[in-house]
Amino acid sequence: MEQSIQNQVTPSKIMQVGMGFWASKTLLTAVNMGLFTELSAGMLSGSEIQNKLGLHDRSLYDFLDTLVALGFLNRTGLKENAMYGNSDDSEMFLDKNKPSYIGGILEMSNNRLYPFWNDLEECLKTGGPQNESKNGGKPLFEAIYSDQDRLREFIHGMGGVQAGNFMKLARDFDFSNYRTLCDVGGSGANLSIIVAKNNNHMNCISFDLPPVGPIAKENVSQFGLTERIEIVSGDFFIDDFPNADIITMGNILHDWGAQDKVMLVRKAYQALPEGGALIVIENIIDDQRERNTFGLMMSLNMAIETDEGFDFSLSEFKSWSEMAGFKETILMPLEGPSSAIIAIK
Repeated sequence: MEQSIQNQVTPSKIMQVGMGFWASKTLLTAVNMGLFTELSAGMLSGSEIQNKLGLHDRSLYDFLDTLVALGFLNRTGLKENAMYGNSDDSEMFLDKNKPSYIGGILEMSNNRLYPFWNDLEECLKTGGPQNESKNGGKPLFEAIYSDQDRLREFIHGMGGVQAGNFMKLARDFDFSNYRTLCDVGGSGANLSIIVAKNNNHMNCISFDLPPVGPIAKENVSQFGLTERIEIVSGDFFIDDFPNADIITMGNILHDWGAQDKVMLVRKAYQALPEGGALIVIENIIDDQRERNTFGLMMSLNMAIETDEGFDFSLSEFKSWSEMAGFKETILMPLEGPSSAIIAIK
């Protein structure tokens, strides 16, 4: 009897995932309103938070106490006598005034991705993107790159969410046999900055479209690395990649279809010397397609956001790298669901 109770099937996982948008939207709303940034200066009462964020009486404590229950806020006292403060991870990663802020991607998730995911069923049935382009707007990257403020926000958000991966790569990868690196689709030059700071012998190039250049130069100048990091403008679909001992691509390949992925891998091969390395940073899906849940859902997100983009497994990447001529492929785990695939020429 006891064994049958232990083995009893329950709906708890179904309910947790099925109603998961409740928790997600609570966190995204708090980030979007800047709650964690307000609390970074110290604990506040419910009424103080209410005044700062312009909230109504009705659900004030339900909202704040949900964030306590989810582990994003700490609290002393109850309701009118309560004081609220950030948890350790909220303080580190959700305060807009800290360089470790990752809320940019969460703000984008709240303001853009959340409503688009409501049309996942239509995406699965039609194969078409469900973002702004569906209603006659510009495609994702064209819209972002045509607006300097939006571009700056996008670059800041992407840089924050990738910082942990870039730091782990800069520390764990052996750069001793290399001298130069080119980051293709380098955005705000975050990867180049982190590699250069952690490897004094490395000189880097951050390669991206012209509108990105001024933002990347600001970032590089801020860290005093203008002598070792060059900002080069170009279009990786049209122009050859700058030559370097290492070519990196962080969350670039998953934006495009299989043909474009192969083309970009081949361009990297052509830009590398013998023994050079292509390093691809993505949420690599496990070959059995059953463990990296985030990678699989990211692939669904790329279907919602792009015409042909998808995330991929190590074995899929190996087939593309072998077509290009690479002789060896290694997988290096990074932070969370992310990995670096290293292809050696």
